[in-house]
Amino acid sequence: MDFSSLIKKLTGKHWGVHPADHKRPAADQPVHAVPLPQRLHLMLSQHVGAAARPVVLVGQKVKKGELIAAAQGNISAPLHAPTSGVISAIGEITAPHASGLPAMAITLTVDGDDRWIEPDNLPADPYALAAADVAARVAAAGVVGMGGATFPSSVKLNLGRRSDIDTLIINGSECEPYLSCDDRLMRDKAAEIVSGIRLMLIATGAGCAKVGIEDNKPEAIAAMLEAARGFDNITIVPVPARYPMGSDRQLIVELTGREVPSDARAADVGVIVHNVGTARAVHDAVVLGRPLVSRLVTVNGAAAAMPGNYEVPLGMLVSDLIAFTGGARGEVARLVMGGPMMGTLLPHARVPVVKGTSGILLLDAKEAEALEPEACIRCSSCVKACPMGLLPLEMSARIRNDDLDGAMDLGLADCIACGCCAYVCPSHIPLVQYFYHAKGDLSARERAKLRTESTKKLGIARQERLEREAREKAEAAAKRKAERAAQQAAAAAAAAPASTEPQKGEIA
Repeated sequence: MDFSSLIKKLTGKHWGVHPADHKRPAADQPVHAVPLPQRLHLMLSQHVGAAARPVVLVGQKVKKGELIAAAQGNISAPLHAPTSGVISAIGEITAPHASGLPAMAITLTVDGDDRWIEPDNLPADPYALAAADVAARVAAAGVVGMGGATFPSSVKLNLGRRSDIDTLIINGSECEPYLSCDDRLMRDKAAEIVSGIRLMLIATGAGCAKVGIEDNKPEAIAAMLEAARGFDNITIVPVPARYPMGSDRQLIVELTGREVPSDARAADVGVIVHNVGTARAVHDAVVLGRPLVSRLVTVNGAAAAMPGNYEVPLGMLVSDLIAFTGGARGEVARLVMGGPMMGTLLPHARVPVVKGTSGILLLDAKEAEALEPEACIRCSSCVKACPMGLLPLEMSARIRNDDLDGAMDLGLADCIACGCCAYVCPSHIPLVQYFYHAKGDLSARERAKLRTESTKKLGIARQERLEREAREKAEAAAKRKAERAAQQAAAAAAAAPASTEPQKGEIA
């Protein structure tokens, strides 16, 4: 038993925290469709892996759903026009990231017609498709993990088939406070989600699917139970409302009893995890032939004028979304994309919505209040809260003393940065920030190591090349010398006068 497993055994199932969910009234409001803005800004990198490559030119007219950027490499995803219009720019804009740094994007000027491109090659019976065909259609539609991870979904579907998994897990827990887009999606689009799950079962080859939904979402559970009626291989399982239940490893343990080793993937224990939003996107891609061009986004927080869930086209600026939802109510102390525990602090609102945008939170001063850290009192609250069975206080102590290797020995690599430790800390120590800092330093160290190794390999390769070239030149010179000597000997022999003296034994 490793150290993390020992800690988990000692703390039992008392991991995680129970923050106030703040999901209502947003969760109970009907979904609002957002009107199209004048321009959309489509980030070329809004998924895990290589950025998409533009396949359109400035000035080109496109229709809704038309391919505008192709996937590059095995881990990548294409990008499609969220509406009809004209490509007006391809260049850098501010990325939805705390750094505020720019990244490449395609700007689409909207024409207002919202004309779809005609889908082609729609299957007569989508549930009769071969597994590889389902995955290929999902890839072509640009579907990625809609829970925030944004990993290309087709890659995971193919991985599941190659890994011989037996269980498909669908994550409907939505454990982050304030967020309710998955809850609302399950209430309103349960049949489409179940359709997507059926297609995912085909693509992965799994024998059954388990949908985990936190028990604080009774309406979603009821809707999903009704939609899954008649499909014996799809089970709806209420799970305890505990953050971070939505983490893959925690949900796998809760639904299957299997624990994923720290150095392994979910597929190694026979399961694959996808989000309910991803299942709905898979349905749209395969059954309707429609790519991923919009998503459901929760707008919430004490400074939000109209909390609710909104169907938002990809590329819409957060500032345009906030304006449509009535603007801000008072001063926004913190603007967050995603949830308050693991979301991204935005530098400003002039950044676009991307495929992984589950929420936009407008937090007031009280919600964003950060208390001054004090000395650790060794209460071990962080140990009890850690869902990965780590020792946050010990790891942070080593990080403060620049002992990153010591922190790694205690399982830093297993930290999922859920924030539970910092949430329960009575001394308000920013533990997660320490772990982010350490992981950043370790990544930089690893990159430097790789650069050094690469430089060393290049140096060795250059020396070997020079030696080989010198050796080849010497061999060529020796060969030419030998050839010249042979030619000279042949020429000398040919030029020598023939002898006319009689040989011994001959008659003159």
